[in-house]
Amino acid sequence: MLEILYEDAGIIAINKPAGLLVHRTRIAAEEQHEFAIQMLRDQIGVHVHPVHRLDRATSGVLLFTKNRELIPLIEKEFAERRVKKTYLALVRGVPREAVGTFDRPLESERSKRLQEAITRFKVLCSAEIPFDTTGRYPSSRYALLELSPETGRTHQIRRHLAQARHYIIGDKKHGDNKQNKFFESQFKLQKMLLHAHTLEFTHPIENELIRIKAELPVHFRAILMDIGIKEEEVSNLS
Repeated sequence: MLEILYEDAGIIAINKPAGLLVHRTRIAAEEQHEFAIQMLRDQIGVHVHPVHRLDRATSGVLLFTKNRELIPLIEKEFAERRVKKTYLALVRGVPREAVGTFDRPLESERSKRLQEAITRFKVLCSAEIPFDTTGRYPSSRYALLELSPETGRTHQIRRHLAQARHYIIGDKKHGDNKQNKFFESQFKLQKMLLHAHTLEFTHPIENELIRIKAELPVHFRAILMDIGIKEEEVSNLS
């Protein structure tokens, strides 16, 4: 059963598990998998419509409407950059700046043209473990980042972090294969450590500010503890 984070007469938000597709795609057309749309519809007995995307491997807040009339109202907020999204990611290395911006343009996967892409980041905490995962250093460092994309390009956060060589742990497409293999063998990690933590927007009917938060998944929290990040540092995430 899906965890419902928020629900009213017109909208509903869930905490999407990592590995769950939002809806059927051409790539996954032949796969016998469940989809978030189908699962939520069956769970609440109402047809639902997603108003934004989360990658299959990303967990966290996913917003739906219960009627089509609300879709353009909420999509307009996204298009006008009035929706605030924050993500949490565990990455290789620690950025030099505690707060900063990734703003390199990204190539469109469809048109191949460069598009503006802006991602704000903040280092929340870091850890060092006595394992050489690269073959060059006696230890390895990692950081838990809070990330806020101001634009909505495909795989934007994952690609920006890859450009900066702060690869997300468990990212099979844009990440570092050595890091992924290390976490698989050492910690049995099979998922990507990128989580849609909060979503803030103005309710399209009530005109009130709505803030929806999804707690970190168990597997994500466990990895943070395993590498030495203190539980209170994770528990204090707002």
